[in-house]
Order: sequence, then C-alpha cells, then structure tokens
Amino acid sequence: MSELQIGEVVTGIYKTGKYIGEITEVRHQHYLVRVLAVLKHPMQGDLHNPKEADVLIFHERKALSYREQANIPKQMVKPFKEEVPDYLESLRQAVDKMITELTENTTSWAEMSLKSIASLEKDYFK
Repeated sequence: MSELQIGEVVTGIYKTGKYIGEITEVRHQHYLVRVLAVLKHPMQGDLHNPKEADVLIFHERKALSYREQANIPKQMVKPFKEEVPDYLESLRQAVDKMITELTENTTSWAEMSLKSIASLEKDYFK
C-alpha cells in the first residue's frame, strides 16, 4: 500500500474510537492525525478487560477533542473521500449510537458505561 501524505483526510482507529482527521505528520510506523470528526465513540471501562464491569478501575473514556492530534498506527489509517461532518454533530451521533447499543445490552458493564456516557455528555454538550 502506498504511503499516505500530509494533508490527506483519513479515518483512523485510536484505542476503541474511530475518527476522521487530517494527517499532519508521517512517522516511521504511525501517522499523526488531527481529529476533525468522530465516527465511533470509545468504549467505556478497562481496555484490557473489554465489556467487564468487575475491574479495578472502570475508566470513563472521552472521545478525542476537535483538532486534538493522535499518533495512530499506519495499519489503522485509511483514506476518507466523503465530506467531513461537523465535529459536534458527529460526536452527538456517535454518542447516540453508543447509548442505543448500550441500552439494548443488559449487562452491568453496559449499565456502568451508560453512567459514564451521561457524565461525558455534560462535558461535551454544555
């Protein structure tokens, strides 16, 4: 696969979130990507024990902020050819989608995740 270039608009998976962004730097094994929109909100809880409620610390995981930069492994970055949506609208859609999926899940992990998301919404949509 040919190398993507600085300035290209891409999607990238960072931890458990998926974002649309612009490449600002090409590194050896990563692209530095400036976030422009959110496609999938990060999962809540412990990354090492996904979907488990009985963990030492249940992490509240925020989506990357508008224009925040993330070092994303090259294999997790793909070109994006569509129009880039508004950051806040994309975040709202990603949060709503996650809430819908969590509401359909009856586990204690989903319950704890919904509490985290409710807390995050207060920060996101002031």
